[in-house]
Amino acid sequence: MEKIRVLFLCTGNSARSQIAEAFLRAYGSDRFDAFSAGLEPKRVHPLTIKVMDEIGIDMSGHTSKHLDRYLGTMHFSYVVTVCSHADVNCPAIFPGGAKRLHWDFEDPAAFKGTQPDRLAKFRQVRDQIGHRVRQWIEEQTH
Repeated sequence: MEKIRVLFLCTGNSARSQIAEAFLRAYGSDRFDAFSAGLEPKRVHPLTIKVMDEIGIDMSGHTSKHLDRYLGTMHFSYVVTVCSHADVNCPAIFPGGAKRLHWDFEDPAAFKGTQPDRLAKFRQVRDQIGHRVRQWIEEQTH
C-alpha cells in the first residue's frame, strides 16, 4: 500500500510545521510520509528541537525548506497549513490536487518573554500540535 504524502506548511518552517512533520512521522509513519516547508524559511528554532527532544523525538537533523522545493516535484494527498499567513498565501490550487486543511496554531517563535516563558510557550504549542496530529490520524482510520 502506498503511503499518503502530507505536507505541513507555515511561514518560517522553524517551529509549527516542523513539529507537525515530526509528530506525523513518529505516530503515523506506517501510513504517512510527512514533509514540511515554509513560504519564507528560517532555520529550525533551537527551542523546537529542545521541546521535541524532551518527549523523545529527535529533530537535530531537521532543516528548514522552502515550498518551492516541492512544487512541481512531488505530489501530496494533503497540504496542511498551520498558520493563517500560510493559509492565505499558499497556492490556491496545489499541484496534484492535494486536499487543503488548515490548523491554525500560535507561533511560539514570535512569543516574547523570559527564556522559561518562551520554553513554556513552545511546550504548549508542541502539545497542541501533537494532539491535533494524533486526532487527525485517528480520523483517517475511520
